[in-house]
Amino acid sequence: MVSTAPAVKFGIDALADGPVELWPTSNADDKQAVIRAVYRQVLGNPHMMESERLTNAESQLCDGSYTVREFVRAVAKSDMYRDRFFSTSAPYRFVELNFKHLFGRAPLSQAELSEHICRCIEEGYDAEIDSYIDSEEYATHFGENIVPYNIATSSQTGWKQVSYNRIFSLFRGPAEADYATKSAQLVAEVAGNSTSKIVPPLSGGRLVGYQDATEKMFKIVVTGAKFDCKRRRRSTTEYVVSGSKMTPQIQRINRSSGTIVSITEIN
Repeated sequence: MVSTAPAVKFGIDALADGPVELWPTSNADDKQAVIRAVYRQVLGNPHMMESERLTNAESQLCDGSYTVREFVRAVAKSDMYRDRFFSTSAPYRFVELNFKHLFGRAPLSQAELSEHICRCIEEGYDAEIDSYIDSEEYATHFGENIVPYNIATSSQTGWKQVSYNRIFSLFRGPAEADYATKSAQLVAEVAGNSTSKIVPPLSGGRLVGYQDATEKMFKIVVTGAKFDCKRRRRSTTEYVVSGSKMTPQIQRINRSSGTIVSITEIN
């Protein structure tokens, strides 16, 4: 038996799909439903060709060699996932989508984003994927046999309200395919620890306004420690960048151990 939600939902209800779980009593049709749910969640509503399916991993799930967690790992480490989200997207976009696909939520803080970006650079792609799937958070919410789903639509202990708001920046409706958007959607909000306005998903896909946002200009205020004549002092620096160049600028700031004080739109 497998529990599934209605096939199509719109508006805020589109985020509220419940869990899909594989049971010891699941039949062949149930297992195929689980496989489809994993592809949809982990690959971000993909347009897949039959030749792209991971037939070996699917067989291992069906014969019991793989749990759902291991099948999720196989999909997230596949060439499909790497090509769609790692090779062609900005680093911040890759990480924020990992949170969406594997944790069912948006990043909660700049510290979380920085930790995962550093892991990608220092330990590699596989280590970044494993860090979600092998985590206590994943085990708590999904265990071995629940397909990851959007958990940010319900209150979670220790989470701020902003986590609920931010999921709407990553989910733009049931017609959206995540691979179509290459730039990060939460850079300003997360780096500046600011709130995110809720914009309900559209039934027809993501908002055109996201393209315009890359051309807006932003001021990033940064503080950092410097040593001058054996004395340690704090300095403040301002950077003015377009939305399309914000991700690499923030990466440079993080590498230099600077602290982002604020990010504000200036036009």
